[in-house]
Amino acid sequence: MQFEDIVGQEEVKRVLLSEADEGRLPHALLLTGPEGCGKMPMALALAQYLCCTEKGGSHDTSSLFATPSTTDNGQTACGTCMSCKQWAQLTHPDVHFIFPMVANKARKKEICDDWISTWREMLLSNPYFTYADWQQRMEVDNSQPVIYARESDVIQKKLSLKSVQGGWRIVIIWLPEKMIEAGANKMLKLLEEPPVQTLFLLVSEEPQKILGTILSRVQHISMSRLQDEDIAQAIHERMNIDLNKCLVIAHMANGNYAKALQMITVGEGTSAMFQQFTTLMRLAWSRKVKDMKVWSEELADMGRESQKDFLLYAQRMIRESFMANFHRPEMNYMTTEEQQFTQKFAPFVSEKNAMDIMSELQEAQLHIEQNVNAKMVFFDLILQLTVLIKNH
Repeated sequence: MQFEDIVGQEEVKRVLLSEADEGRLPHALLLTGPEGCGKMPMALALAQYLCCTEKGGSHDTSSLFATPSTTDNGQTACGTCMSCKQWAQLTHPDVHFIFPMVANKARKKEICDDWISTWREMLLSNPYFTYADWQQRMEVDNSQPVIYARESDVIQKKLSLKSVQGGWRIVIIWLPEKMIEAGANKMLKLLEEPPVQTLFLLVSEEPQKILGTILSRVQHISMSRLQDEDIAQAIHERMNIDLNKCLVIAHMANGNYAKALQMITVGEGTSAMFQQFTTLMRLAWSRKVKDMKVWSEELADMGRESQKDFLLYAQRMIRESFMANFHRPEMNYMTTEEQQFTQKFAPFVSEKNAMDIMSELQEAQLHIEQNVNAKMVFFDLILQLTVLIKNH
């Protein structure tokens, strides 16, 4: 991954390149920002740049994600040195990855190194991946991946050895907020006294959940949502899709490049959630209790992450329906199918009930995250909506 492969984020690229070239990089960086803004690609690009032995040379632009470089003064990893060739397969011996995973003794997968082949496959196929994508790769839809305390012991042992290639040693930690407390405390010791020429790159979705003492020892780089124009241009150039269609997709993605890619490649999933949402609202209006029970049981049979995705989708649709009442199409982010449904549904979401409906959906999401019985959660949700949907 190189800086020119990253969609947008020109200011962050400039800052990181400047710090790298001037030798001002701290020993630990925390990259944060909304989903799909390019945090992991940025970490990968910085790591490859530091490891490259021929910076600023010619580079391979055959990558799926390659676009013309926008960095200053031709600053780029060369793409041809031994380090860059290793980076092309994510096999650089001085770069180590830590990420949430699910221990499985039966499959002899107990630490991150046991999952490294699966991890590399995912990163190489799409560095703009999501937490749900990783769960799907591991085939653990109903389990909650975490970073175990043992990972801190493993990385400490690795860093006690000399650098294989005599340069930077880099540890990329994806979602450090998933570290269990014992592991976070062990990692803190490494961050307090890091080995020479070692860089920790932390990539976080929820930095507020990271141990406070760790936060105090890292430099925070905040990345913003992407501009619609950057997303549209990237899709247009990399996938040869009509630019006007790309602009529509970018607007709906709302700054999330991962979501834009999903809308192109897995539109069926969104269509399924749309059908579940319309069924939910129609049943809530008609109050057909038997059918409501069947619906709640169908949702309960889905994996936990899929249930959370649906509840987030439902919250988005309620927001979009409420905003549709203002007749400002530039403020709506919906597909044609969603817009057609909303034309009739929007009047049922008003100032009187919008916040209460959102509260019920958010509470259901919280209960799912807390492993409450899903049948009870979804049946209670639809019962509550039968009251609220009439109060418009």
